[in-house]
Amino acid sequence: MLPENAPAEYKNRTILWNAVEKVEKASNSQLAREIEIALPRELKFSQYFGLVHKYVEENFTSKGMIADIAIHTDKNNHNPHCHILLTMRPFRDDGTWDDKQRKVYHLDKNGEKIYDPKKRQYKCSKVQTTDWNERHKAEEWRESWATLCNSFLEQHNHPERIDHRSYKRQGKSQIPTVHLGVSAHQMEKRGIRTELGDINRAIEISNRRLRELDGQINDLLGLLAEEKALYEIEITKLQPAEPKPPTFAKTILDICTRQAQGKPVSDEDSKLFNFLANNKINDYEGLEKHLIDLMDEQKKLGYEYSPIRSRLSELNEHMRQYSEYKKWRAEYQQYQKDLAAQMPWKKKSFAADNNYTVDRYNETKAYIDGVKNKQGKIPLNAWQKEHTELSAKLRELDGRYQVIKEKVARADKFRVRVYDVLRREQREHQRTQPSKKRSQDVDR
Repeated sequence: MLPENAPAEYKNRTILWNAVEKVEKASNSQLAREIEIALPRELKFSQYFGLVHKYVEENFTSKGMIADIAIHTDKNNHNPHCHILLTMRPFRDDGTWDDKQRKVYHLDKNGEKIYDPKKRQYKCSKVQTTDWNERHKAEEWRESWATLCNSFLEQHNHPERIDHRSYKRQGKSQIPTVHLGVSAHQMEKRGIRTELGDINRAIEISNRRLRELDGQINDLLGLLAEEKALYEIEITKLQPAEPKPPTFAKTILDICTRQAQGKPVSDEDSKLFNFLANNKINDYEGLEKHLIDLMDEQKKLGYEYSPIRSRLSELNEHMRQYSEYKKWRAEYQQYQKDLAAQMPWKKKSFAADNNYTVDRYNETKAYIDGVKNKQGKIPLNAWQKEHTELSAKLRELDGRYQVIKEKVARADKFRVRVYDVLRREQREHQRTQPSKKRSQDVDR
């Protein structure tokens, strides 16, 4: 499939990929990007073409990429999938290949190029001409595929749906299986056990156990809800004017007290009660959300560090270069005086002996000239002032970061404690409840 401005001859994949190899000069150039997608088995083979065509058109060819598509499946339609090879370069209006990236020079306040004396070249950065290599594109393409697949499944009256998110992001307590690959899959079909197959079987066992535990936890939460409702009824009877149901903090504290078996509640459980009450956390999901909010705040603070540290590093280099410049300027001035005092026939050899001094002076002078202000002066005082202010801001950020870091650690510690309390309560409830088999024996 071709985008606009692409030559029609590139519909021939041989001509296309020969042209790609010809335009890529570097030995380590990336020639193409491959995307492999699993096709829903619920659809018919003839329906795959419309699904893949629409997906490629919306996400790739409309953005300027050429897509080379191959759809594979077996006789029983057990493993339908699609390979999509995408070109890496955009096209110009005249149908020729454009650049992947362009060079952009760094400019000073006067709009002049900044010279790097260490590398002996002007400072520059490489800027991508497209956003195809951005990390967020993978998530965007995955989400688009899930949305389009679900739309096709709904159109053809299939109840199944797919989700591009991981089990963790979906909030599911489930472990993903590993990809078997062709060889391992064929061996498993013939009844030959493989290492990957054993891993997947172990994962399936673990997932069944996790589903059982989730069900038990939900049962426990239901019991807690019933206990809360009964408590509200009793409070209503005693104080009908203003009933107060137990908070999540009080419920957890009551369970901790019961589990302590007559011993005083520990200081940590008292702190847990205060933490849940002060933060108005009403359930376990609210506790997890509180922890996630704290972690997001910690991450945002982390993002503020980078530009400050980068600027401090730049200021340190400016001041170091200025110190070197003063040193070599004094050496250079003395050299000029000594050169003037030499006999004419000795000047050439004297200059050659002092080439190092001259080179060092010229390098530091070129650097300092590139960072002077608009008035052509060296803003040393401004650098020192900015350095002091940024250092103070960095220390303030460090303080805030340490505070939020401690809050995250404390919230995570309390989350683990609440989870353990609920799990123990669940086990105690199961132990005290008669099993189904014992109940049948008693009936007989």
